[in-house]
Amino acid sequence: MWGKPTLGFAGVDVYPEERQQAIAAQVISQGRASVTELAQTYDVTTETVRRDLAVLDRAGVLRRVHGGAVPTRALHLVEPSVEAREATRAAHKRAIAHAAAEFFPQSGATVLLDAGTTTARLAALLPPDRELLVVTNSVPIAARLAGLGSISLQVLGGRVRGLTQATVGDQAVATLGALRVDVAFIGANGITARHGLSTPDPDEAAVKRAMVGCANFVVVVADSSKVGQEEFASFAPIQSLDVLVTDAEISARDRADLTAEGLEVVVAQGAA
Repeated sequence: MWGKPTLGFAGVDVYPEERQQAIAAQVISQGRASVTELAQTYDVTTETVRRDLAVLDRAGVLRRVHGGAVPTRALHLVEPSVEAREATRAAHKRAIAHAAAEFFPQSGATVLLDAGTTTARLAALLPPDRELLVVTNSVPIAARLAGLGSISLQVLGGRVRGLTQATVGDQAVATLGALRVDVAFIGANGITARHGLSTPDPDEAAVKRAMVGCANFVVVVADSSKVGQEEFASFAPIQSLDVLVTDAEISARDRADLTAEGLEVVVAQGAA
């Protein structure tokens, strides 16, 4: 038996099951939707939307989050390898790296570079005429910078995750806890106002959390496909960050949500 119909869609009677199917299709198509938005779209109360989302969440169709819902696929426990990510949105990452390079400090300062394919592109843009102390947990970045005479390099110790080629573990976290750096460039798999920065792996999240905590100024480098995504392990609230450098495909709504939390959003040009 279907439930009692309600008015919606310009006054047409709609059964709850029909509305729930429409809500599921909308959230999956958009990537997420808020309770308020859905209530306005289907001309029902926010309480009705929350009940619909609860039904869809129990059915495994959607995942409820604070203020709305996201597709089930938006929460990941599996992450792609460095090789797979290297070829993904390469032009966007190059543009982001060039825009983020404007935040490199002057000679004598300290820089922290998180592991990642965008930060690796950023490392290649370090000014050769500036003497900087660079700290990283990335094996590829360390290999790239080891031969540069202007760079004093410190590599964080610990276990190397083969999937991301990043050092993780208590040793890396403890080392970061004793440091203070001028600027940290951080990557993330997910970015939302509610969940902050997130990543699928708790060990990487612990290191990233320590990185954010030891920096005077935090620059997040991430392409727009990461914005609006929420991964398993959150490691930094938006309020603890200073700048997000991303590409022009970030939605106006996502940009407004992040700006409202006090985060400066810099849009890189030339990613086409």
